[in-house]
Amino acid sequence: MTDSPLIRPACEGDEGEIVRLVKALATYEREPDAVKLDVDLLHSALFGPKPAASALVAEGPHELVGLALWYRTFSTWTGRPGMHLEDLYVQAEARRGGLGRRLMAELASICVEQGLARMEWEVLEWNEPAMAFYESLGATPLDEWRTWRVAGEALDGLRRQRD
Repeated sequence: MTDSPLIRPACEGDEGEIVRLVKALATYEREPDAVKLDVDLLHSALFGPKPAASALVAEGPHELVGLALWYRTFSTWTGRPGMHLEDLYVQAEARRGGLGRRLMAELASICVEQGLARMEWEVLEWNEPAMAFYESLGATPLDEWRTWRVAGEALDGLRRQRD
């Protein structure tokens, strides 16, 4: 790309393009059928009365070519909120020009401006290019921690155990 994409906060009307990017990321991550997100769900999550997430987009000349979607967390250890980066994605044709680094730098600026203590995310174990990229930014893996999840039937079963 000759023109450097504009990085900006997502705005109403971007939802369809963001869903497209999320689906492209899911395909890259070998789970193309896992995405249940649609335009209405995303609109509610980003722009509803109680937004659950925020997003930056990278706008190319004809379409969005990059995405960083995150939400706030809280650390009892630091006593401060933090940022969890849910998705970082740059379309293949827009890679190698520093766009991923620019998105991460913008997220770091948001963290500093909002007094967030840290930014964290997960990386698939096989995604060596992503790990090399994150290490080049000064990020370090938390090898002693594992992400755990309860969802679907297990989540409903756990809910029933409250009584």
